[in-house]
Amino acid sequence: MFSFFLASRFFGQANHHDGRKASAPAIRIATAGIAVGLAVMIISVCIVKGFQHEVVAKLTGFASHLEVLDRNSFGSPETYPVVTDAALMSKVKQAQGVTRVQRVSQKMGIFKTQNDFSGVVLKGIAGEYDLSFMQQCIVEGKLPAFRDDRSSNSIVISRTLSDKLGLKVGDKVYSYFFSRTIKQRRFTVVAIYDTHMRQFDNTYVLTDLYTVNKLNGWATDQSSGLEVHLSSFDVLPDAQHWLVQHVGGTHDRLNRPYSVVSIHENPRTASVLSWLGLLDFNVMVILVIMVCLAGFTMVSGLLILILERTVTIGVLKALGASNARIRHTFLWFASFIVVRGMLIGNAIGLLLMFLQKQFGWVRLNPETYYIDVVPVELNVAWILGINVASLIVTMLALVLPSFLVSRVQPAKAIQFD
Repeated sequence: MFSFFLASRFFGQANHHDGRKASAPAIRIATAGIAVGLAVMIISVCIVKGFQHEVVAKLTGFASHLEVLDRNSFGSPETYPVVTDAALMSKVKQAQGVTRVQRVSQKMGIFKTQNDFSGVVLKGIAGEYDLSFMQQCIVEGKLPAFRDDRSSNSIVISRTLSDKLGLKVGDKVYSYFFSRTIKQRRFTVVAIYDTHMRQFDNTYVLTDLYTVNKLNGWATDQSSGLEVHLSSFDVLPDAQHWLVQHVGGTHDRLNRPYSVVSIHENPRTASVLSWLGLLDFNVMVILVIMVCLAGFTMVSGLLILILERTVTIGVLKALGASNARIRHTFLWFASFIVVRGMLIGNAIGLLLMFLQKQFGWVRLNPETYYIDVVPVELNVAWILGINVASLIVTMLALVLPSFLVSRVQPAKAIQFD
């Protein structure tokens, strides 16, 4: 307790401005280094985690965590049908963490207007499809009620396709689909969506499952596959393992094989997830740099404090204080500076992130970053972890410089005074 008491006295005296002492500016610089470093770390982690969360939510919102399908569909311009009846859907729902299972059918085709044309992928969905994500992405019009027993000839297209083809809500567009013969359909645009995800917006058009199945010539219990949504990414490995064991490798009534594919293996989403994984490495680099910056400023400040109080150290040694006790005194002194810097850094970082989360002042180009506002995720565990790790690493960095007090000789130090 003597070391703590003495350090608190030193800390209180150091905060008083005295132009003859170097410790006051050194303490301010060290405090600023800690504060800036911690604020940058908090901001970096909150933004990167928020960005990853938002992009993954878009990927799983339009696609899914897992898919049950014929794997041959990935190597072909057309999808291979599999039987996705009520029995299969019920079995898939038994996997851990499954929140919903929905049928989808796909058909490639061409949309043509008077001035332009574009290749599209018609995605057929039915009544069990969760439209909550798509509802958030609608920029014009209103989502229809999709069916699997009749066709409404209604479509939902992306902003990208509507701009390219010059279509707006209420317009009719001719489409052409190729198999053994050319099939023509005329659809009505009832809504326009914008996910800012090029792999979806450039080609996908939503319509009824019944319509796509009729274009493909499939039975009512067939589709391109099942989209399986989970409660979180944490249960993905277990859910995939269960489905591979109980569904993968089995065959439907037409002897077509079922395969289970995760979002990490899907060609439409795998590259984006790999890119998001690289952001974790970038964050680690930032954290290491900021911790090194904070440690360097604190080591410099501690050396200045020790050198400036050489006489005090000599007097303490003359009175019988051990080197260990004096080291503990200066480490306590340094810890006061570190904690004050961390409090300031937390205040700055969390305030800026709170303001960004509330008002979204800093914006992004959605063509490049998939989202239009810098996202923020205030993860308490990460923030506490950063604080604890920064405190431990910084204090460990100060242990070695604190041994400088053992080189101070009382007779010379007092004589110098």
